[in-house]
Amino acid sequence: MTMTGSRLLPQALRFLGRRKRVLLKLTGWSLLESAHTFLGGYGVAMALDRGFLAGRTGTGLAWLAVAALAVVIGGLATGGVFRGLADLVEPLRDGLVRRVVTRSLDEALAEPALAADSAVVSRLTNQTEIARDSFAGLVLVARSFVFTSVGALFGLAALSPALLVVVVPPLVTGLLLFLATLAPMAARQHDFLCADEALAAQFGSVAQGLRDVVACGAGAPMAARTHVLIEQEAKAARSLARWASARSLSLGVAGHLPVVLLLVAAPWLRRQGVTAGALLGALTYLTQALLPALHHLMSTLGAAGTRLLVVLGRLSRVPGPRLAVPSPAGTPERPAQAPAHPDVPRVELRAVTFAYGAAAQPVLRGLEVTIEPGEHLAVVGPSGIGKSTLTCLLAGLLEPDEGEVRLHGRPAHAQAGRGAAPSRLRVLIPQQAYVFTGSLYENLLYLCPDGAPRSAVEASSEAVGLGTLVHRLGGFDAQVEPAALSHGERQLIALARAHVSPAPLVILDEATCHLDPAAEARAEQAFAERPGTLIVVAHRISSARRADRILVLDGLTAACGSHQELIDRSPLYRDLVGRWHAEKN
Repeated sequence: MTMTGSRLLPQALRFLGRRKRVLLKLTGWSLLESAHTFLGGYGVAMALDRGFLAGRTGTGLAWLAVAALAVVIGGLATGGVFRGLADLVEPLRDGLVRRVVTRSLDEALAEPALAADSAVVSRLTNQTEIARDSFAGLVLVARSFVFTSVGALFGLAALSPALLVVVVPPLVTGLLLFLATLAPMAARQHDFLCADEALAAQFGSVAQGLRDVVACGAGAPMAARTHVLIEQEAKAARSLARWASARSLSLGVAGHLPVVLLLVAAPWLRRQGVTAGALLGALTYLTQALLPALHHLMSTLGAAGTRLLVVLGRLSRVPGPRLAVPSPAGTPERPAQAPAHPDVPRVELRAVTFAYGAAAQPVLRGLEVTIEPGEHLAVVGPSGIGKSTLTCLLAGLLEPDEGEVRLHGRPAHAQAGRGAAPSRLRVLIPQQAYVFTGSLYENLLYLCPDGAPRSAVEASSEAVGLGTLVHRLGGFDAQVEPAALSHGERQLIALARAHVSPAPLVILDEATCHLDPAAEARAEQAFAERPGTLIVVAHRISSARRADRILVLDGLTAACGSHQELIDRSPLYRDLVGRWHAEKN
């Protein structure tokens, strides 16, 4: 955070240096604010000493009128300040927008694969508005404090120099204490923002891959990883709260302690010739001017100032420290023992009927299929016919309305999330592959509860065709940013993860749809040669023909058989094959 501030400070000074005319205009209106502050307390003191206490009611009322006039002057000054402020902050927003657009276009031309950056919308709208509002608030509050303090201190000196002896020391001490807390406070707030962003990114990635996480029984490792991030954010929040209490202490010393000392020292001040009206005027300066100005200054610098630095750092692409996500305690990163494959399950669908709602038409009706251990089954059918619903039933994410889905003779849904770890029995890779921020090695091993030797990870990566991406990223220990990967690259990571997992049943729900035909063939061949059962929702004729059997879903009945058998007896399958050939040609 300090580095970000040091880089942005010269830019801010250059920005202000080019707008001397606006700054002079703001200074002029601010001097009127000083006059307003000065007249407010001085008028009250004179109204008491020279008016009411002296028995001159008219004179007292006249001095109160002066104090009231000061309020009018303050209102005029505030209006002028806001007009001048607009001339200062609007160019800042315009410059930030131009910078964001220019950088985004340059990046789109330099890296076309990363051109679809959804964060640009946030930078153009929300973040530039935050920068403008925060900058305006800082200028407004800092300027107000300086000129209010000048007016108040001149007023105290005019009433009696002895008042400065009581007021100035705690005021200066509190301000120095507050300034000492700014750097660590900014650093703690930056840590908290980073932790909050990391936690939000984790929740977002888990939400996107929730189907995958639940189906594969990876809830425990994902919960452990998320718990680490929650603890980091809580630690950052506690540290931030401690420094916030220090800021409250500085406000008490600078703003409230002078009032207490003024009351305690009142007898001494009276002996020094300070009148009752001067004491009341001093209290007016402290409670009506200095204390509110101090409170606004500390609150704004502590919140808006940090927010402004963070947002300007984002808009200027000043890199901040990354938040490392350590592996949960007890999770080995490079275990030495390979996981053992359990027995391959027999998959049975017994008169399965399923509908999304009591009044909805069934998506699957009376489906009867048995998939033998080690078999390779392809599932085909028109879009929306129930192929993904079938994979969810097999993975135990859905429970049939009628009939049963059984793995190893037990209901599939009963094994989802409890009992024996489902990731040891089955793994589901959906069309939108789940990849999280972390090392590539962590991504590949998260379905291996007992770990896997590095040689097995390397072999699975090569088998499914991930080797090129591993080399491009810089090895298995390279950090993975999901947004920087293409859909096909994310699918390759998910496929390698499933390949190295101990699950003997692999379900690919169009998990190769973003790969070209050659890459798809290589990945499916790797799974066909891997021990276990393979169920593939196919979207190409080549993928279906590689299977031992093909299941055709048409919404009413289902047909299952080899490619040639279905060509002979399934009109829907013949139609699908014709469409695939037409798309290929």
